[in-house]
Amino acid sequence: MRIRLNGVITEVAEGLTLEGLLRGLGLDGQAVAVELNLDIITRDRRAQSVLKENDEVEIVKFVGGGSQAQGDPFELGGKTFGSRLLIGTGRYPSFDDMRRCHQASGSQIVTLAVGRHPLDLRGGSGQILDFIDREAITLLPNTAGAYTVKEARRLASLARELLGTDWIKLEVMGDATTLWPDVAETVQACRELVRDGFKVFPYTTDDPIVASKLEDEGASAIMPLGSMIGSGLGLLNPLALQRIKATAKVPVIVDAGVGCASDAAQAMELGADAVLLNSAVAGAQDPVAMAAAMGLAIRAGRLSFLAGRIPKRGYATPSSPGAGLAGGAKL
Repeated sequence: MRIRLNGVITEVAEGLTLEGLLRGLGLDGQAVAVELNLDIITRDRRAQSVLKENDEVEIVKFVGGGSQAQGDPFELGGKTFGSRLLIGTGRYPSFDDMRRCHQASGSQIVTLAVGRHPLDLRGGSGQILDFIDREAITLLPNTAGAYTVKEARRLASLARELLGTDWIKLEVMGDATTLWPDVAETVQACRELVRDGFKVFPYTTDDPIVASKLEDEGASAIMPLGSMIGSGLGLLNPLALQRIKATAKVPVIVDAGVGCASDAAQAMELGADAVLLNSAVAGAQDPVAMAAAMGLAIRAGRLSFLAGRIPKRGYATPSSPGAGLAGGAKL
């Protein structure tokens, strides 16, 4: 009989179960999530789920999309971390390059997306999770690719099935060109995902009003953009980011647009609790060196913020008042 498997018409034997399908494909059932006609089939139900003619099956997996001072922990979603740098998993030359960048950055949280499992791969060889140290790193799945509330909830549910986590970075885009967040859909999706039992970390614009609405809906953190994803433009509206931080009662994580280490340091000097970035490292000429630079920038920016900068003045103030042998200033 014929089924549609990850969008491809495929011939399978009569009476085949989902568990049998995975086994026949040589896939690790613990490393994938499975949908049958848009219904997520949990691991304990796969052996009883018999395929029928024209069934639609989706098999998905995760794809790529230095410590702070001990006295300055970062708390997020009920967990405590030393590093305030979150980093992504997409666009690296290889999974091994990604792993080395994660290590160089000192990040303890990485974000990754849900995507179709390539059916020509056998077993767990070459899977992204094989290159992430799960003992040292917490995974933050995201809903990248969602343009509606329905799509975001579906991806969140698949991520929970894959990892058993209730953490989700919520992304609902308005269009494919700018990847600008659709704030109306984001607020609604946040509301529904919180109701579904998720700890929601929504990616949003730098609008303080939208940030406040997301917090009212139960968001566990607010993730305003610095500028467009992958643009490297840096922080285009620092005053708005400061305003969001000034009013938020949950962590504020600047997300997207960071192009170099000084951008990351600036975000921390503004008072952000953390920074999430990816393209600036993955696309650098030396990704590992840039990852290390980002880790240092986060620490420097945070320390600078805690130290407290001097006020800005429109006039000079001598650093050694009264020093020198010359006479007084002439009028």
